[in-house]
Amino acid sequence: MTESTPVPEPLAAGDLPSAYGGPGWSPRRASHRDEIGGVWAPYRVRSEWAPLEAVLLHRPGPELAATDPGAVDQLAPVDVPLATAQHDALAAAYRDVGVEVHLVDPPPPATPNQMFVADLMFMTPAGAIVARPASTVRAGEARPVARRLADLGVPILRTVAGTGTFEGADAMWLDEATVLVGVGLRTNVEGAAQVEATLAELGVAVVRVDLPVGTMHLMGMVRIVGPDLAVVWPHRLAWRAVEALRSRGYRILTVPDPTEAVDGHALNVVTLGPGEILMPAGNPVTQGAYEAAGITVRTVDVSELINAAGAVGCLTGILSRA
Repeated sequence: MTESTPVPEPLAAGDLPSAYGGPGWSPRRASHRDEIGGVWAPYRVRSEWAPLEAVLLHRPGPELAATDPGAVDQLAPVDVPLATAQHDALAAAYRDVGVEVHLVDPPPPATPNQMFVADLMFMTPAGAIVARPASTVRAGEARPVARRLADLGVPILRTVAGTGTFEGADAMWLDEATVLVGVGLRTNVEGAAQVEATLAELGVAVVRVDLPVGTMHLMGMVRIVGPDLAVVWPHRLAWRAVEALRSRGYRILTVPDPTEAVDGHALNVVTLGPGEILMPAGNPVTQGAYEAAGITVRTVDVSELINAAGAVGCLTGILSRA
């Protein structure tokens, strides 16, 4: 007769190790959003105009020296030392007003458009959505940005994938519950749908608008510069976007000088706080119109960087607003 193996007595709750729910087990009851500022870095964005706290930049270098600017989506040849010096001045302008500046610092060789960090991410109150740029020239640029976000303790809520394309400059906060998303050359319907699904999990709705042929990003059509003021480019921005702004109490200031808007990127600004912006220098008509509307204007020379097809707003990944 074979001796049977004794059956162990069941453990009482108090006898369980903590790893199995016994004494010492500490259940995680806070929501993910509640852990921002604790488990995760205190970086969040839920408006376009609240005081700017932290930005992510890429300091450009030899990658800007393209032999064929058109092949890498640049407008003209770039003087690399001058462009780098102007970018340093941009970083200094942020530090001068108390904004934290973090650098992407990608492994070499960097790509020619890596410095346009605004395109590569979009921040929410609970973390970042990592972009998937539309051009093959920019494929892979989001990787070092994702790595840097992780190093900084920023949770990544989603990386746009599949056949979706999305660039962060095609999205902006209308209010804490609504994001405006532009669909066009850089963000396609699938990419917009992925962003919309992620924002829905945060209780945030999306207003989609189509962008016309010949425009790059939503950022180039409208900038929100205060809790009740937006600057728009007439004949380019969709009427639905204007309605969405007006229905939320925004006054509309139209671009006063189309030449400055094109050549000087005068609409390519970053809002530093309610009614305060950082804009490209050398746009006197537009700067005067901004100041007449009650906006405090700071300027920085990015004239050489503009040859690479972007300016202050494009160069700046917004990490956090108060």
